[in-house]
Order: sequence, then structure tokens, then C-alpha cells
Amino acid sequence: MRRPLQIGLTGGIGSGKSTVAKVFELLHVPVYYADDRSRFILQNNPTVHDKLKAIWGDQVFQANGLVDKKALADIVFNNESELHKLNAIMHPLVAEDYAQWLSVQNTEYVMKEAAILIESGSFKSCDKIIVVSVPEALAIERVKSRDNVSEEQVKARMSKQMSNDEKIKYADFVIVNDGIKMLIPQILEIHKQLK
Repeated sequence: MRRPLQIGLTGGIGSGKSTVAKVFELLHVPVYYADDRSRFILQNNPTVHDKLKAIWGDQVFQANGLVDKKALADIVFNNESELHKLNAIMHPLVAEDYAQWLSVQNTEYVMKEAAILIESGSFKSCDKIIVVSVPEALAIERVKSRDNVSEEQVKARMSKQMSNDEKIKYADFVIVNDGIKMLIPQILEIHKQLK
């Protein structure tokens, strides 16, 4: 059995990459949701808990023993070196989890959906990259209504991510999700090329 092609799927906050991933799943493409798996590993891996405790102590844990994601985010979000420490714990474990998942896939291609696919360097293991592109104003509106946050909060999150234009430089395929250009035909065209 040959190894499936590995397709990276990324896009900025509010781009609709999860929606795009769900459509690929309807086409029977296995999708690995790196951000969801990362959250799962953060909460359920005892090694992660030990390392977090060693670096930041009990302040990043709730009374029930789960990681306090808000407390952790407050520490790492505005501090590059603290974020680097967290990434050094998480990225190898997510990579290992993905490799395990990949090893049992029997299909022409698989998809790895990740917000920071390019920033984390994990795009290097992908054969092709799809970037979901969205106008900034539309992305801001989507995230405001989805997460019930202010425009300032959305812009602060966006400033932590690579811009749309930067991501597109890495893309083999670009899906425009602007609410005008139809999504399904773009996805079907890429699917046809990948098969």
C-alpha cells in the first residue's frame, strides 16, 4: 500500500477552513483536525500536564485538574518566549499523533487541517497546500458572531497569525471563501486534480 498524498489545509481565523474540511470529508477524504487534536492532547496527556506544571506551576490548572486554557493563553499569547515553550511541548506530540493517524489511512490522499500549518513548519511534511482565503472584513464579522468577541479582540488574534497574502505564497491551491464565489465547485476541482 502506497502512502497517501498529504494535503495541508490552512487559512486565517474566520476563513472557513473547517467548513472546507467538512466538504472534503463528504467526498470521503480523511481529515486530521490538528487544532482539535492539540486541544485534546493538552487536556488528556499526563506528560503534557507534568511539563506545564514544571514550567508554570498550578496557575495553569483548574481545581478539577484540567488545564485552564484561559490562564495559559494569558501567559503565552502576548509573550513570544512563553509561547515558544508551549509549542516545544505540543508540536512534537501532535506530530506523533498525526503520524499514528496517517499510518492507518488507506486512501489516495488525506488532509491535515491546521490554523498554523505554515507558522509551525508542519507544512513541510505536506505534498500540497490549500489555503482558504477570505477578505479581512468578512473574517472579522464571522469571528465576532461565532465567538461573541469584539472587533479589537479579533484583530489582536489576527495579528498573531501570518497574513492571507503571506500564506498564499505557500499555496498550491487557493479556495476563495468570500461569500460570492461558490465554494463547492472550487473544492470539487481540487479534489479532481488530487485524485
